[in-house]
Amino acid sequence: MDSITQAALGAALGGAVAGKVLGRKALIAGAVLGTLPDLDVVIDYGTAVANFTQHRGFSHSLLVLVPLAVILGWLLHRWQPRLPYRQWLLLTGLVLVTHPLLDSLTTYGTQLFWPLGRPVAINSIFIIDPLYTLPLLVPLFYSLWQPGRVRPLIAGLVLSTAYLGWTLVAQQIITNRIDQELAARGLENAPALIQPMPFTSLLWRATVLAGDQRLEIVTGLFDGDIPLSVERFPRNPSLAAAAAGLPEGQRLLWFTRGFLAFEQRDGRLLATDIRLGLPGAHPFTFVLAEDQGNGWQPASSYRLPRPAVGRQLLTALWQRASGEAPILCLATLEVRPVNEPCS
Repeated sequence: MDSITQAALGAALGGAVAGKVLGRKALIAGAVLGTLPDLDVVIDYGTAVANFTQHRGFSHSLLVLVPLAVILGWLLHRWQPRLPYRQWLLLTGLVLVTHPLLDSLTTYGTQLFWPLGRPVAINSIFIIDPLYTLPLLVPLFYSLWQPGRVRPLIAGLVLSTAYLGWTLVAQQIITNRIDQELAARGLENAPALIQPMPFTSLLWRATVLAGDQRLEIVTGLFDGDIPLSVERFPRNPSLAAAAAGLPEGQRLLWFTRGFLAFEQRDGRLLATDIRLGLPGAHPFTFVLAEDQGNGWQPASSYRLPRPAVGRQLLTALWQRASGEAPILCLATLEVRPVNEPCS
């Protein structure tokens, strides 16, 4: 999740555990601890792909954070001994562990058990969702004004956690709808990724890898009996095979579970993470190799500038999520009536 949300969650947990004893200091300690795992962004691993895939690595591993919580709890108890060590340990443990658990619900992926296993990405909530963050922020501001009042913080934590449960329910509803469509097309075994569209849990996007094509489906909870609109995007198996032969291409395939698009442009082999953003506005595109006339040669990967997103995106998302427009075409970010499917 975004840094503001993680800091708000940490502050709310800190206040709920220790606010009666420490007042505002508990909120500040929780906020600082809540942002601590994300400080790995300052580490340079040498290449753009390495930085991208190492983020949310060791600093988000439960195998690292649990022992760290024990140590920090002891240090903080030395700083403020009037709060018992058990409560400090509860505070540090809750804040440090909930950070990666929350991140694992997003699409980016979190290496919860680094250095073991693959990243965990449940894909049930967008990285910025006001309906999750606001129940944390409102009581937090109140507690800053009235330190020591923990009930509003607990209520905010209950509401925000309930919202996380709702997103999982909504995801399952959409998954059932998508599964029926894929079964009808004979694609029930095709790799599929189902995730919420930006800033909402009412509108969802399914990305399906179907041979030499990628299918994109946008569907919402208010769609009723509206037929699903399916957009098709070409895949390039030859470029995918070339990328799979490169060390950084292999790393990207591992990190994204294969949800990549490959392109040849100006003698460069590009790989785009199609899980994040939207077609035409994916934020992570990397140069993996260059062709100087003697085949693809590995390059020190670098990231291309993020495409600009126009204001029409937010308008289109609202129209589609609210049910005002039945179809949203991802290729053009245009809304259309039901009788005008995307080309």
